[in-house]
Amino acid sequence: MALALTQCSQKLGYLIFLLGKNFVMFMAMVIACNALHYLLKPYQQPRITSDILVGLIMGNAPFLRDLYGQFNGTFGFIIDFGMMCYMLAVGMEMDPYVLFKKPSRDVQVAIVGIITTFLMACFITPFLHYFTGHHLLEYTLSFSTLLSSTASPVLTRVITNLNIGKSDIGKLVIAAGMYSDFLCSFLLSFGYSSMPLDTFCGGIEDKDRIKKAVAIFFAVVVQTMLTATISPVFMNWVNNENPEGKPLKASHLVLSIAFMVISCASSILYDYSPILSAFITGICFPREGRISKWVIRKINYMLTTIFFPFFFLWMGYAADFRKFEVGQLETWLKIFIPIIIVMVGEVAGTLISGVILGFHWPESIAIGLLLTTKGHFHIYMAIKMMNCNSDTSSGISLVIAIFFTVVHAPAVVARIIKRARQKAPTHHMSLQLLDPSSELRILLCLHGLDNISGSINFMEISRGKSDPGILVYVTEMIELTDHIAVTVEKGEGVETTIVKDKDVMEMRDQITSSFQAHIDDDDEGVTIKRTLAVATINNMAQDICTLAEDLMIALIILPFHRIQCEDGKLDGGNQGFRYVNRKLLKSGPCSVGILVNRGLGSIGKISKSQISVNVATVFIGGKDDREALAYTGRVSGHPGVKLTVIRFLVDTSVESSRISAYRVSLPEKEEEMGLDDECFAQFYDKHISSGNVSYLEKHLANAAETFSTLRSFEGQYSLVIVGREGGLNSILTKGMNDWQQCPELGPIGDVLSGPDFSKTVSVLVIQQHKRKGEIDGLDEEFSIM
Repeated sequence: MALALTQCSQKLGYLIFLLGKNFVMFMAMVIACNALHYLLKPYQQPRITSDILVGLIMGNAPFLRDLYGQFNGTFGFIIDFGMMCYMLAVGMEMDPYVLFKKPSRDVQVAIVGIITTFLMACFITPFLHYFTGHHLLEYTLSFSTLLSSTASPVLTRVITNLNIGKSDIGKLVIAAGMYSDFLCSFLLSFGYSSMPLDTFCGGIEDKDRIKKAVAIFFAVVVQTMLTATISPVFMNWVNNENPEGKPLKASHLVLSIAFMVISCASSILYDYSPILSAFITGICFPREGRISKWVIRKINYMLTTIFFPFFFLWMGYAADFRKFEVGQLETWLKIFIPIIIVMVGEVAGTLISGVILGFHWPESIAIGLLLTTKGHFHIYMAIKMMNCNSDTSSGISLVIAIFFTVVHAPAVVARIIKRARQKAPTHHMSLQLLDPSSELRILLCLHGLDNISGSINFMEISRGKSDPGILVYVTEMIELTDHIAVTVEKGEGVETTIVKDKDVMEMRDQITSSFQAHIDDDDEGVTIKRTLAVATINNMAQDICTLAEDLMIALIILPFHRIQCEDGKLDGGNQGFRYVNRKLLKSGPCSVGILVNRGLGSIGKISKSQISVNVATVFIGGKDDREALAYTGRVSGHPGVKLTVIRFLVDTSVESSRISAYRVSLPEKEEEMGLDDECFAQFYDKHISSGNVSYLEKHLANAAETFSTLRSFEGQYSLVIVGREGGLNSILTKGMNDWQQCPELGPIGDVLSGPDFSKTVSVLVIQQHKRKGEIDGLDEEFSIM
C-alpha cells in the first residue's frame, strides 16, 4: 500500500513538473510573440507575421522538440478544439443571405477573383506534386479552393489597424474578403462530403464511396436546415428573456452554449469534420443579439490570449526544418509558385471587375493584392496536409508561402494612402491654414426672409480688405415636404436645382434682390453666387456637406435655429434646423460657424468711410479659438469695423488648491497651449502692433469671473466672435457646461446667447474643421475609388 502511494506521488509529481515546463514554454511563446510584434510595429506588420516567425523558430529549437514530443498528443486535441471555436466565430460573423441578393460591388470583385485564381491553381498545381495519393482530382479542387479564399479575420484586422477601414476602398476590401472567405469555406464544407478524411488521406478505395458521400451530404443538409430553422427562434427567445442592461441568466447561457456544442459536434456521428460543422453552425446562427455577440467576444478573447500561442507552437513543431529539402529546386517552386498564382489570379480578377465597375487600375491592383491574405485556417490545412499523402517539405513550403501573402499588406496600404493624398482636394478646409492672400469662400445659409439683414451685414464685415476679397454662395435651406417635392427640378450641377413652388420662388427672388442691391452699392471685394439646399431634415446636413465639398468652401455659416422676436427675446426655434446645425458641426467638411442674430441686421448699412460697428473677439485657447482669431484677421481689414480682441488669462496671483490642481498640464495640453501662444503672437505682431485692432487682457480666477466679464459686454459690442470649444479645458469655463441650454454653441457662446444676457449683442460661434481621425493629414473616411 505504501509502495503504491509512493509510486502515485512520484507520478503525480512528474506530471506537475511536466505541466510546469509546458506552462513555462507557453509563457515564453507569448513573451516572444509580443516582443517581436513590438519590434515590427514601426513597419506596421500584422500580428500573424510575428507569430509565424516565432512559431517556426521555437518549434524547431532542438532543446524544446523533446518536450513537444511528450505533449504532442494533447496538442492535437487543443488545436482541433481551438479551430472549431475559430470557425464558429468566423461563421457567426458571415451573412449567408448574401447568396440570395443581387451581387453588390464587393461580391462581384470577390467572385471574379475567386474564379481567376481557382482556374490558374487548377491548371498549375498538379505539376508541383504536393500530393502523392490516388485522389489527385479531389486534392486539386480542394487546394485550388483554399488558394482562392481570403482570411477575412486577418484581412479585417490589417485594414482596421492601418486606419483605412472607414474609407471606401477599405470597406470594399473588407466586404470582398468576407464574401471570399464565406464562399470558399462553404464550398469546402459541402465538398468534404464527397471525400471524407479517412478516404482522402488513407488512400482507401471504398466500394460504397458514392453511397457514403451521398449519405454525408444529406446529413449535412439536414443539419444545416435544422440549425437554420431552430437557432433563430431559440436565440431570439433567449435574447428577449435577457434584455440589454440586465445580467445574463446562467441557465439560458448554459442552454445556448449547449445548443451550439451539440450543433457543432453532432457531425462526428456521420464521419463529418467537426471544424467544418462548426463553420456551418456559425453561419446558421443569427449574427445579431446579445448571446451571439457575447459568444463571439469570448471566443476571440480565448483565441488571442490562449489558443494562438499553442497553435503556432504546434505549427512550428510540425514544420520540422530537418526535413525541409533546401537543395531541391522543386521545394522553392512549391514556395513561390503558389504566391504567384494567388497574386496574379486575384489581381487579374480585380482588374477585370475594376474595368466592369469603373475602378482606377492602381486601386484594382491594390484590392487584388490585399485579397491574397491568408491566415490561420490555411496554416492549419497546410499542416494537416503533411499527414495526408504529402511530405513535410511541401507543408513547410506552404506555411512560408502563407507568410508572404500577409507581409506585403502594409506596403500596399501605404501606397493607397499616398494616392489618396494626391487625389485629395488641395484647398485648406480651415481658415487658420488658408493663405491670407487667397480668396475666402463662404457658404452663407439662410432659413428665410428673417435672416436677410443679419446675413448681409455679416457678409459685409467678412469682406475685410477688397483684396483678396470673398466669394459668397448664398444658400437657402428648404425643407423638402410632399408639397414641395413635386415642384423640384434637379439638374446635374450644384447651382441648377429649381423649386417652382410659388412661396419658395418669391422668397428666393426677395433674397436675391436684397443681396444684389447691397452689392450694387459697392461690389468691391465681394462676389455673390446663388445655390439651394432642398432636402428633408435628415438629409439636409449631407446636402450642405456635398455643396461645400463641390464648391471648395472654407467656412459654412448657419443661422441659429431661434429667431429674435420684437421684444428682443429669442423664440422657441425650429428643432429641425437645430438638428441640422448639430449634425454639420459633427460632420462638416470645413470650418462651421453659427450666427446668433440679435440686432446685427438692425445696424443698417455698414460704412467703409467711418466706423459703424464694434466687434469683439474672445480668446481663451484651443483650436476653435485659433480659428476665430484667423477669421478676425480677415475682419480687421474692414475700415468700418472697430475690432477688439479680448484675451482671458488665468490669474496666477490667486492661490487656490483647486486652481493649482486644475493647472497641472498633460503633454497634449502643454502642446495646445504652445500652439495658442504661437498663434496669438503672430496675430499680435500683424494686427495689434500696427494699431488696426485693439487689445485687452482679462486676468480671471474662475468661471464666475468669466461670466461677469461677459455680462459687461452689454452695450459695448454689436457682435462677439468666439470659438465653439474655447477654453473647454480651462478653469475659466469649468462648470459652465452644467447649465448649458445650447451645447452646440459651446460654453462662451451659450452664455452670450442666453435669455438672461444682452438682447443687442449678436454672437458668431466658429468651430475649426474637425478631421474624422487622421492618416498623414488625410481623413480616415477618404474616398479614392
